[in-house]
Amino acid sequence: MSKQHNAVIGVPRRRVDGRAKVTGQTRFADDLVLPRMLYCKLLRSSVPHARIARLDVSRARACPGVHLVLTGADLPIPYGILPVSQDEHPLCIDRVRFVGDPVAAVVARDDLAATEALDLIDVEYEPLRTIADPLESLAYPEPRIHDYGDEGNVHKKVSLAFGDVEAALAGADRVFEDVFFFQGNTHLPIEQHASLATKDPDGKLVIWSSTQTPHYLHRALAKALDLPPAHIRVVAAPNGGGFGGKSDPFNHEVVVAKAALMLDRPVKICLTREEVFYCHRGRHPVLMKFRTGVKHDGTLTGVHLQTLLDGGAYGSYGVASTFYTGALQTVTYHIPAYHFQGCRTFTNKPPCGPKRGHGTPQSRFGQEVQLDKIAEALHLDPADLRLRIVEQPDTLTANYLRVGTIGLAECIRRVVAASDWTNKHRKLGRGRGVGLACSSYLSGAGLPIYWNDMPHSGVQLKLDRSGGVTAFCGATEIGQGSDDVLVACVAEVLGVEPFDIRAVTGDTDLTPVDLGSYSSRVTLMMGNAAIQAAERARDLLAQAVSRKLDVPVTRLVFAGRRVFDAEAPDKGMTFQEAVCAAEAAFGTIGTVGSYTPPTSAAKFKGGGVGPSPTYSYTAAVVEVEVDETTGWVTVPRVWIGHDIGRALNPTLVRGQVEGSVYMGLGEALMEEQAFRRLPARLSGALVHKFPSILEYKSLTSLDMPEVFTELIEHPDPAGPFGAKEVGQGPLLPIMPALANAVYDAVGVRIDEVPVTPDKILKALEAVREGKPGRYGPASFPDIAWPEPLRVPPPWEGGDGRAVNDTSRRKKPAAAGADKETVVRS
Repeated sequence: MSKQHNAVIGVPRRRVDGRAKVTGQTRFADDLVLPRMLYCKLLRSSVPHARIARLDVSRARACPGVHLVLTGADLPIPYGILPVSQDEHPLCIDRVRFVGDPVAAVVARDDLAATEALDLIDVEYEPLRTIADPLESLAYPEPRIHDYGDEGNVHKKVSLAFGDVEAALAGADRVFEDVFFFQGNTHLPIEQHASLATKDPDGKLVIWSSTQTPHYLHRALAKALDLPPAHIRVVAAPNGGGFGGKSDPFNHEVVVAKAALMLDRPVKICLTREEVFYCHRGRHPVLMKFRTGVKHDGTLTGVHLQTLLDGGAYGSYGVASTFYTGALQTVTYHIPAYHFQGCRTFTNKPPCGPKRGHGTPQSRFGQEVQLDKIAEALHLDPADLRLRIVEQPDTLTANYLRVGTIGLAECIRRVVAASDWTNKHRKLGRGRGVGLACSSYLSGAGLPIYWNDMPHSGVQLKLDRSGGVTAFCGATEIGQGSDDVLVACVAEVLGVEPFDIRAVTGDTDLTPVDLGSYSSRVTLMMGNAAIQAAERARDLLAQAVSRKLDVPVTRLVFAGRRVFDAEAPDKGMTFQEAVCAAEAAFGTIGTVGSYTPPTSAAKFKGGGVGPSPTYSYTAAVVEVEVDETTGWVTVPRVWIGHDIGRALNPTLVRGQVEGSVYMGLGEALMEEQAFRRLPARLSGALVHKFPSILEYKSLTSLDMPEVFTELIEHPDPAGPFGAKEVGQGPLLPIMPALANAVYDAVGVRIDEVPVTPDKILKALEAVREGKPGRYGPASFPDIAWPEPLRVPPPWEGGDGRAVNDTSRRKKPAAAGADKETVVRS
């Protein structure tokens, strides 16, 4: 049995003597008295897997300045982001599952007092076997990290077969088999997580938090606190970066909300950088195996993909993440037959989740590097090979994803021309090289986390007599420019300037629901809702102006803050006058708009992951210089082409593309969420190797190459004014393009990410020893896969349903069942 004393992770230990007496109130002029802010700190587990044998908080409660100490017993209701993974508690009740799992919370007059009280909490643990990686998860089904999941320490297994892949591989001229590994990494936003909770004057809970998903945080708080949702208000503060890391509801948010309710005082928490590493929800480490059949001309006959995910200690978005490692292969290239098998395991590490690209960068890396190998074996140019197999527009893929417009071929041609690819590939000389890769991504997930028939995004407009417009939407500004998109769409329709519009966003009390800033969904879904609301407002104004001016509605133009006759532009009125005319005619002017994606063609279990109103496409060429003495990789230039549909704000679009290049290069060259075992004398615990920005390496501005961005604009009818996503797609081709460039430069394959100097040197040493010039995983483990769901592809007469799945037969709903609680497969 181990014992924890003074185990405060990520908090400096220092004591200040002499404390002022705390009155609990702050007095302002005119005798206005407000409750003074209190501050919260969390005690986190110092062991990776154990039962909590004893938890004594009595000394902490007696500490001067402490107002409240909470434990798991105070918050017994679990929560989670997915309905199938309600496996987290705000504070651990009887077991800890990774180093950093929160055990207790102290609320005190200031951070220092709370920190000192944490040192007085005594915890005794009964250690359990630590599961360090997916291979151990498969090998040791006991003790189970969770009591749910497919089996043992396996969270989820997936097996989907679209056509006869074995026959497709047998009919190929060549079959390529490769194993790849993509190391996990974290989001590294500049802003740490922070939350502030209080009661409003009516006694209702209000929380301001750095969250990407105020709607889902609202749901989680209602569940975990057992409160009516109407008595909770969540305000998403503008985020200093998110990248998916603030998409889950977090324990610290629930804890400060509980404390504020109990104390009737504002309670604030701001996590340290180390604690952010423990929150994590970053990129899953994924081992993957590709078997791909091709004809001599490069045509693909079939693909069999297997993935093994290290999910960490909790479910998070993990079920969806598992499907995403195999969902989007078919929307990039035409694959006639496709078999996907995925397995997510629980381990005693911080939970993984939806980092930028959510589950797709890992398998994209494997596919694009393998295509580079295929091109070389077939004596084809890598760009030409991809041009031959690009998926066609207006296509239903093997796994029933509906592709609309696709600009990938033009993306490839543009970056090939801009980079002078033909004169560089295999021609730059030893130590220099170029690599090419492509990708595709969602423009918003086609289904909500909680399946229902309600809109995914709503926008309300209020037009007032001053000529001002207020746009209300639940979308969250996380630095991607969603507020700008909202006001720009409304301004464009109403013919006013964006500065005339006030955006009110991310507030569950004031704004209609938007499901959140994730899956690159906001521009398309919020934008379409905003346009609908603005068009309805324009129609009301047009009717009123038409009567006033005696001009047909069809001839009215909204532009330049005026409404005027297209045939006689001088005949018109100001926008403000038009609003007043409409209010006089119809009463207060307010309109709403909403957006719901089209129904998916996929009817099989698991088909809810992958559908999107439309997909974006990207191609990138990365140039590298490799020092064969040190293995150091320098990237002087990157050329990237992105199929944006239409750029609503070209400056913001280019910023997103360049930000993706920056993040992609960091993942490709150095970023890794690595763990190590402490020596046995120090407990042998599995701990985070780099829980600090000092050691966790990421690119700086000095490391950034020149980036040449090509925007391919072919408006997509599904998007607002034709726009597609740009927040995540441009990241995906960077990692494989860099790995392919390293091969072009020095002739060795690094079949895993990150591509670090030591791996390059080991591969070069292997060449000198007469061995294959490769560094990467050697094999994929044998996994007892379930019988695959067999879904005939469209060209085999399929209807999107599995022919061997009886579990999808419709059952009568229970009386009074809540339609929003249908579990997502």
